[in-house]
Amino acid sequence: MNSECQMDESMTGRMSPDPLKFAFDQKRGAHAGGMGRPPLDPEQVQLKLNELLATGATPEKRRALYLHIPFCRVRCTFCSFFQYASSRKLVDNYFELLLQEIERKGATAYAQSAPFNAVYIGGGTPTDLSAEQLRILGQTIRRCFPLATDCEFTLEGRLNRFDDAKFEAAIEGGINRFSFGVQSFNTTVRKAAKRLDDRDYVMSRLKELNQADLAPIVIDLLFGLPYQTKEIWQQDLDDMLESGVAGADLYQLIDLKGTPMLRQTEQGVAPAPATTEFKSGLYRMGDAFMAKHRYRQLSCSHWARDERERSLYNSMVKHGCEILPVGAGAGGNFGGYASMQPRDLEQYQDFIDNNQWPSAMLMPKAESPIKAKLVGLCDQGGIARYVIGDDLFERAKPLFAEWQKRGLAEFDDHGVHFTLAGRFWQVNMCNGLLKFFEANPLEGGSKPNMERCA
Repeated sequence: MNSECQMDESMTGRMSPDPLKFAFDQKRGAHAGGMGRPPLDPEQVQLKLNELLATGATPEKRRALYLHIPFCRVRCTFCSFFQYASSRKLVDNYFELLLQEIERKGATAYAQSAPFNAVYIGGGTPTDLSAEQLRILGQTIRRCFPLATDCEFTLEGRLNRFDDAKFEAAIEGGINRFSFGVQSFNTTVRKAAKRLDDRDYVMSRLKELNQADLAPIVIDLLFGLPYQTKEIWQQDLDDMLESGVAGADLYQLIDLKGTPMLRQTEQGVAPAPATTEFKSGLYRMGDAFMAKHRYRQLSCSHWARDERERSLYNSMVKHGCEILPVGAGAGGNFGGYASMQPRDLEQYQDFIDNNQWPSAMLMPKAESPIKAKLVGLCDQGGIARYVIGDDLFERAKPLFAEWQKRGLAEFDDHGVHFTLAGRFWQVNMCNGLLKFFEANPLEGGSKPNMERCA
């Protein structure tokens, strides 16, 4: 390794005959990047939020709105985010509180100062809202917040009980993109993961929604689930193609801490999820399948079938764009602060009833604009010299050379292109790159500043 730079295998990966399988031990988290500075004291939070929301946003920067619906009818075995079981009374009460927060937050100077480029309604299972609630929610968001003319407006959910009335109501509310967590089409795999419908229903419903041609439909597929063989994964990919969806995420099953799946494995009542080595082979299959069928790769885990699918919100999150959170359990960042709203519904209601901004935590962001830029670039599978600047690129050349030796990337004086193995390990590599810059700053400790969010 270069004697002038401090490097270790957490940055470079290890030398191996097969980097796709062995460059690192396992994927470390779903996303690259780190935590911010210590959170503000509780007595400071409301004053700071009032200040941030009374300040206009930077006009030239893209930004998004995230709304959280914290209910699910059933907890999937791989999920560590379960909050509340759906009940009509609980959902209805929460919905009224959510509308109040939308009205109040939408009236602030921050909200009104510039258009939002993306809106994402996530959860939980937002499709557990009634048809009328979906219509009202979409219309209220559009009335209260300025949205860009090409704003990507996504509703996340599951296909179970998402009937035509809900679909049409969501469209009437202005939603123009739908993301469904299919995870696997295989009935055995789905039932083991506590997914509610069998393959035939999922396939038929996706085809119906696509044939309506009212908005792009995208799905998530998980690889590494119990009972998911290579043959089943191949069928999942074939089914995805046949369904006609406009795009798909291929996500690796990771981070099972606190999930029912981990407990089942420890108790011996279910097989263990796949090893990292096995999952790397499934990623290879997925990548080759998408290339064969001419899907456009938007990131290391997302592909688009046609030009309608942009995956804009996901890209904005990875690039560190400002995200205004709304709802219990929603998280975001704006005005230089990371914000998390309370998960507990009683606490959330207390904030709304007392005309306060819901907040569980508010902390100054430690991430610089260049750090957010690097995370976004790595997620897209490469680093261009002209984007990060000559100084930073030159400083990282020793690390890029080590990646190339290990089969993780190819690079020249213009940029770095991740190989298949590099795309599989991009989170580890990005964290390694950030660690490298901490250990090897530019002369004088200076770092270039990139103010614009891509």
